[in-house]
Amino acid sequence: MIPDPTAAAASRPSELDNNSQDQANSSEAVNHSEDESGNENRQKSVRRRRRAHKGSENVKCKKAKAGRRSVSRKGGSQSKRRHVEAVTLFEVITMGRSAMQMVIDDWIEAYVTDRDTSLLDLISFFIQCSGCKGVVTAEMCQSKEDSDVMSKMVEKLDEVAGLQYKKFLAFPWILTVTWPMDTQDSVEYPLIQSGPYGRWFHSEFCDFVSVLVAQCQHSIIFDNYLMSTLISLLTELSNSYIRAFRHTCTLAAVKLMSSLVSVALSLSVSIENSQKLQAVQKTKTMRQKSTPQQERIQKKITELQEKRAEIEGMMDVIFKGIFLKRYRDVLPEIRSICMEELGLWMKLYSSVFLSDSYLKYMGWMMHDKIPDVRLKCVLGLQGLYGDPGLLPKLDLFTSRFKDRMISMTLDKDNEVAVQTMKLLVLISKTSDDVLSPADYKQLFQFVYSSQRPLAATAGELLFSRLLNTLAPASDDHDGLNEEEAHKEQTFARLKALLQFYQESELHKHVVYLVDSLWDCGGALLKDWPALTSILMQDSSSQSSEQAVLVEIMVASVRQASEGPMLAGRSGAKKVMSAREKKAQIDDCSKLTEHLLPVLPKLLSKFSGSSDIVASLMKIPQYFLPECPEAANTEVTSILMAEMGAVLELHSYPAVLEAAARAFLSLCGEETTWSSTAQTARDSLVQGWVDQLTALLEDSLKGDSFSADEEKTSEILATLKKLRAFHNCHNLSRWNLFELLSPLLSAESSQGGAPPKVLLEVLPCLCYSMLWSLNMSGETLKSRDKAVAQRLQLRLFCERSHHHLSHYDHSVRLQAFLGVCDVLTAHSYQLQVWDPSSFGPLLYTPIPKLQRALLTFVCVHVFVGTDCDIQSSVSANSEVERLEDLHKRRNLLAAYCKLIVHRVLEMSMAAEIFMYYMKHHNDFGDIIKETMYRTRQIDKIESARTLVLCLQQLFVRLKREQESGGRPHPGVQTFTSIKELARRFALTFGDLVKFRECVVMIHRNGIEFVFQEFNQTPETPTPPYLSYLTILSEFSSKLLKPDKKTLFSYLQKHTAEHFVDLREEGWQPLIYYRASLLAVAEGEDAVSYVSSDRKPYLPNRSPFSKKLEGSKSPCPFNPVESKVSKVQRSGFSPSHQDMDPFSVPVEPHARRLTTEGSVLSTGNEADDDTIDVEV
Repeated sequence: MIPDPTAAAASRPSELDNNSQDQANSSEAVNHSEDESGNENRQKSVRRRRRAHKGSENVKCKKAKAGRRSVSRKGGSQSKRRHVEAVTLFEVITMGRSAMQMVIDDWIEAYVTDRDTSLLDLISFFIQCSGCKGVVTAEMCQSKEDSDVMSKMVEKLDEVAGLQYKKFLAFPWILTVTWPMDTQDSVEYPLIQSGPYGRWFHSEFCDFVSVLVAQCQHSIIFDNYLMSTLISLLTELSNSYIRAFRHTCTLAAVKLMSSLVSVALSLSVSIENSQKLQAVQKTKTMRQKSTPQQERIQKKITELQEKRAEIEGMMDVIFKGIFLKRYRDVLPEIRSICMEELGLWMKLYSSVFLSDSYLKYMGWMMHDKIPDVRLKCVLGLQGLYGDPGLLPKLDLFTSRFKDRMISMTLDKDNEVAVQTMKLLVLISKTSDDVLSPADYKQLFQFVYSSQRPLAATAGELLFSRLLNTLAPASDDHDGLNEEEAHKEQTFARLKALLQFYQESELHKHVVYLVDSLWDCGGALLKDWPALTSILMQDSSSQSSEQAVLVEIMVASVRQASEGPMLAGRSGAKKVMSAREKKAQIDDCSKLTEHLLPVLPKLLSKFSGSSDIVASLMKIPQYFLPECPEAANTEVTSILMAEMGAVLELHSYPAVLEAAARAFLSLCGEETTWSSTAQTARDSLVQGWVDQLTALLEDSLKGDSFSADEEKTSEILATLKKLRAFHNCHNLSRWNLFELLSPLLSAESSQGGAPPKVLLEVLPCLCYSMLWSLNMSGETLKSRDKAVAQRLQLRLFCERSHHHLSHYDHSVRLQAFLGVCDVLTAHSYQLQVWDPSSFGPLLYTPIPKLQRALLTFVCVHVFVGTDCDIQSSVSANSEVERLEDLHKRRNLLAAYCKLIVHRVLEMSMAAEIFMYYMKHHNDFGDIIKETMYRTRQIDKIESARTLVLCLQQLFVRLKREQESGGRPHPGVQTFTSIKELARRFALTFGDLVKFRECVVMIHRNGIEFVFQEFNQTPETPTPPYLSYLTILSEFSSKLLKPDKKTLFSYLQKHTAEHFVDLREEGWQPLIYYRASLLAVAEGEDAVSYVSSDRKPYLPNRSPFSKKLEGSKSPCPFNPVESKVSKVQRSGFSPSHQDMDPFSVPVEPHARRLTTEGSVLSTGNEADDDTIDVEV
């Protein structure tokens, strides 16, 4: 609450405690006055958006204003004015701009009448907007120069009273703001509140400051009282260490300055108009001149100039007192505000602010570590460089900070990089000599950026500098010459584009270059008649240039048909508007209409070049079937014939793949040319099958393959064509499986097919099986066909199994991938199979094949280590190493799919999980996803697989240690096994969901250690006892009831043996037992063991003697041992040779179950065991 200054001066508080005692009463009065206002309209308009703010408003002054204004209002406006008067200045923000103007007008009238009281209301408004709900008191100050007064300007904490206060000078008052210590920084103030309310408050608060200055600019703003007090207030609060005060008042100050800039601009316009009028008066004759009027004009000009000087003085005070201190504020929001407003000041009032003394702050803050601050700087500079009239004043700044602007195109924030590139485009368009050729060369490379907005902006720069600088076609020629000139201009632009592409060594994909130029140079790239005309007429160009030109045309066709969605490039629009869809359809129609008759000519001309033909073969995929030109069967037949002629000449894989996809698109049922295309495709395939049949009859005799080099080449070329088409088309009616399967039966040692032939036969057979399985619901109409399909599947798996040991590495890889794909597809068909119809019969891979697949993965995938990969291409370049890694990832993924689709037993994944940590960088994501998928299928079985993995690794390590031989590369160290267990434990996130799994892991581990262990003097400890240290990694995932149960379960197993915890051999048991107890008490095992706790060693009591001969194997109560506070310093002499856990009991004959209830500790029968396979 702000009391009247006279009252405050009369009864000035001496201590802060008096202020804190009045706080409750003041806030109570404010709430009471607001609740009794009775204005339903105000409550209705504010209810939706306003948040309750109990402010420090001068209630007494508000009531006095309401009384005075209610008398002066008449008629219908009286109730409307009362509606506005009933709210505080802070509440008016919630009511919109119109109500804001009305309330500010009333405030101005009240200020004229009683400026002190009204000014205190305005001060209270800014303090309330800072989120402060404390008490504000005011006392009069006689002089600013008083040293005693200035010594009172403090900002301190009173920890005893629990209060925080700030005392500052807002002449003629000394204001004191008091609030509780824990409310200001912990509660969000309005400007930083999340959601729409924070954004809305920011906008309304800025509007209030703008409206206040706009309404006062012709009156009280020049009274040397309002602005002086307001600037003093904002300066003091913006220097506060309280974030809310500093942020809110800095925003108010810079917005106040922006409003003053608008006032100064309006004054400058008035001065300019008056000077023009004065000049007109001076040109008049002596009779027409009016000396009094000239004097009035001169007086007005003088007054306006004085006002402008006063406004500029206010701006200078704000800039030096607030901006210079806050533009480097620790809060990034404040720095962003300062930079945003500085750019606005320099643009609007360039005569004052656009100088190097102000521009330097913009240049310095471009190095800020916060992206938003850098972005505000770049956006501000865009406004300056976009105005040609301001460019002469930016020369020095440009030369000083040009390198920084160029480097910001590599900014880690994408928006900053894009806006910086746009700024450089503006500089390039307005100043030709600013950027050097080296700068342009660096910027042009961003057309290959992975971010499409940045690449498109760089494409605009490239298009404006290289492709759009040529002279346009002359307008004074006739129509024919204009067409020729346009063609020449297009050819020149394409020449420049080709030269840029060939000189650029950063990227080799034309499709990304076309995508970058599409927004600005789409008209050039979509000029397909000009492109094809150049290709048909140009015979002097090199083949490389022609190939690039064809790639550009194909890329433009793809872009027009599919849009800017490219692999590896983000930031493109994912949803097209209706207008964009219509434009896309129009482009597809145009390209189909033009290229359908021209494409055969291009294929005929470039039929000798496999690269160019491979590119041209992609164009039919983007044809629009609804185009009128598509109904012309003659044109379609010519295209099919030319494509067939090209296929007879080439067996290049890229050409065959493009042709197969083109025929797939043309043979679609919805196309108008489907019948013609299907006929042409069937004719081609039939010719290839007949040719291959004749060749194999001469070459394949019995189980031996014999053919000369020429015939082998013919067989290989035909197989490549069938393989490419069988991948896209269903060629089952030609029965390729029966034709090609004899090639796999021939033994390589007895003259079998060469590896390059097998590399084509294996995929063909795989595709044949996949098509057969995919179409089984339609083609299998009897049981005989289903049995025949199963026989083919078995035959393919047997032949592929045989070739897993082929001497050629590529053949082995192809056989492995083929059998994995076929088995995965067969598993999927079983899931969707309708039992009522004849479908694929069940086929299970034989165990020998399963083991062969697992061995293949371990040998060919997990080679070397993560940091030192030793492979067949280890000595070659990094690119070849990455390609080899990609192949090995495909092999691992294919095998893991067999496990996920339940083709193989889940336990087969144990060998894969062993390499989770050793090869984490290369295959960690695939192995982790396999864990996740198997856990979705059966979480218990998945947990057993993890247990089996750890136990197999541990057994191998033990046998390696016992043998004492040379370390085997497949054996992992104990530390690595323990780390692997820790990573496995981290995958069990939800303790309740995976409760049974974790308990099963512990019980299985305890049984693994103590089962079948017979204690003898030679073997006093179990051989696998150290496995308990690995098992302790899962203790943190146990629930409290399960910890107690497992501890009891552990004691039942240890009770059968003589356990001496003083022996070093029993340390793993101590560690595991401590992990259970420590976890139960909220500690870890290491801290529990290393603490001053000692194991609870109970002496044998009469009660324990009663347990002799009983069935219970538990020597003592585990709960009692955990909570007991008895600490034993050592063993008594009479019990030094006695194991404290040793109680004579009968050994239980049956194993404890690991299934059923997770809390079960009884002697249930166990019908499941884990076989550790080494």
